[in-house]
Amino acid sequence: MQNLDVIVIGSGIGGLTTAGLLARYGKKVLVCESHAIAGGAAHSFSRRGFHFDSGPSFYCGLNHPKSLNPLRQVLEVLGESLETVSYDPMGHYHFPEGTFPVYSNGERYRKEVAKITPQGAIELQRFEKPLLQLYEALKGIPTIALRADLQIIPVLLTRYLPSLLKLLPQIGIVQASVGEVMDKEVKDPWVRRLIDLECFLLSGLKAEGTIAPEVAFMLGERSNIGVDYPVGGSGAIVDALVRGLERWGGKLRLNGHVEQILLESGKVVGVRLQNGEIIKAAIVISNATIWDTYTKLLKPEDLPTSYRQKSLATPAVDSFMHLHLGIRAENLENLTGHHVVVHDANLDISEPGNTCMISIPSVWDANLAPPGHHVVHAYTLEPYENWQRDDRYEEKKKERSQPLFRALEKVIPDIRDRIVLELIGTPLTHAYYLRRYQGTYGPGIAARKGTFPGPQTPIRGLYRVGDSTMPGIGVPAVAASGILCANSLLN
Repeated sequence: MQNLDVIVIGSGIGGLTTAGLLARYGKKVLVCESHAIAGGAAHSFSRRGFHFDSGPSFYCGLNHPKSLNPLRQVLEVLGESLETVSYDPMGHYHFPEGTFPVYSNGERYRKEVAKITPQGAIELQRFEKPLLQLYEALKGIPTIALRADLQIIPVLLTRYLPSLLKLLPQIGIVQASVGEVMDKEVKDPWVRRLIDLECFLLSGLKAEGTIAPEVAFMLGERSNIGVDYPVGGSGAIVDALVRGLERWGGKLRLNGHVEQILLESGKVVGVRLQNGEIIKAAIVISNATIWDTYTKLLKPEDLPTSYRQKSLATPAVDSFMHLHLGIRAENLENLTGHHVVVHDANLDISEPGNTCMISIPSVWDANLAPPGHHVVHAYTLEPYENWQRDDRYEEKKKERSQPLFRALEKVIPDIRDRIVLELIGTPLTHAYYLRRYQGTYGPGIAARKGTFPGPQTPIRGLYRVGDSTMPGIGVPAVAASGILCANSLLN
């Protein structure tokens, strides 16, 4: 491509969202992806007829017209859509004291909680009320209209003033942590632990560290829209974004590893690939993490020293152990697709190996596995430190994956006898294939203890998108980051 307007580094959801919108707006865009597969942490991969999600497994509102999901809004603008499967219950939570089904329908969910703690169910409803009110207030201002600069003010005042006025009474909760809302309404220790768990699943932080709008969005979508799964897995989302990008003239280059962002007189002029090729553009957008962007793609002298030091000091969420399995499916007709297992009530839920997440997406889309089989994806937090590819690496992989196998045995007791394909991923796996700093899933910036930087950087022409720019771990947050960045580059 000649005379490019924009180069996007990385084809994660944030990068593809930004690139697709800019192409839709008439810009000449090239996405450079280091990997042979697009999608970043949301890519899919296949082995022996089994099709696995590498990261996200839980979705809401992917094609529902009333959903606030930013990704759905982007797909609509790009002229794309997804086939999805809706389901309820979502799955089960397995605590040491028992298992209960988790419904997206709020009333059914609280009825299940009431079987364990009647008073806790009452407190849970009081906790949800202000968060759902915030969700309702957000409905009138679509994310697709937002931007990350001062031009947002006239946009809001001229187009969305009535909705903005409805949102003003919610300003207090917009700035609050979920823990603050919980402390006002919930005393029951079991429900407090349940809320901590759901925050942890959503943001990687417990209630005190999670911002209230994240949970408001999740609760509102879950209870009003319901949950769904894209037919074809997370790869179907990536494919739709790539189609949208290319439909509007944008290009995706796989195996195009960017080695350096090039500057002249403090301004972006393009990138240099690993093979030595130089590609010119006045705007570069990095979908790499904040740490990788500022240590690998730029030279130390490219950034103001204090800004660089502060940025690199951003706390990171730990990486994960991953278990991808192909299993025989006979006599498993009543499986639900999502499971969360907490092994020990006396350990913190964020303790590595204590909380294990399980997804069995072939429950909803049988084509993800060969006939008579299921695909399984299980994962749990795992620090990057002390991992190295030495003589003990394979042994350590087996050892550190055991909490995942024990969690799976709560769901499928004879799981080990059913395995026909086993893949164990470590933080080193995640760091290597996704080129992510320490294999992290993003910043661990706690509520009221820091702000996310947004897309702007001190370098003219350099912008950033992805999980290092917006609160929350997950597809809606990174899609929103792409919207804000793309819109900010236009009048």
